[in-house]
Amino acid sequence: MTAVETFNALPAERLAELLSACLAAPAWSAAIAAKRPFADRAGVLAAADAAAAALTWDEVLQGLSAHPRIGERATGDSREAAWSRAEQSAAAGSADDETKAALIAANRAYEERFGHVFLIFASGRSQSEILAAARERLANDEAAERAIVAEELRRIAGLRLERVLDAL
Repeated sequence: MTAVETFNALPAERLAELLSACLAAPAWSAAIAAKRPFADRAGVLAAADAAAAALTWDEVLQGLSAHPRIGERATGDSREAAWSRAEQSAAAGSADDETKAALIAANRAYEERFGHVFLIFASGRSQSEILAAARERLANDEAAERAIVAEELRRIAGLRLERVLDAL
């Protein structure tokens, strides 16, 4: 059985669990589940992209609620916490003391400005790139930042969904 066939055959509860670890927005998970069965991997990923693009801002905020601050180590033994640690490990998680302090300050300033955690697709980015992006994004207006946050969340969810499919 292929990964997509396994994905299509998952019981609804198990599928919801796996998808919520990718993105903690029930509307996203429901939209993907409603499209089953999928013919191939590309179809699953396209449905995930479309579902992410359709999220309201309140649903994006739901998804953000499951993300730790950049540079903070996600706690717990959930799949999502493990993925978050892996995504940040090569970048902000290994920052030197000066960069860690700067990330804390940038996170604080960002949260004060926008009212939610700074979210960035951290995989493959250095700590200095993440810090520079946080500082740069502080200059955005609300509408521009919301669009960036939604895109970063979509990218993270897509990466995590690929991991789910790889594990099936």
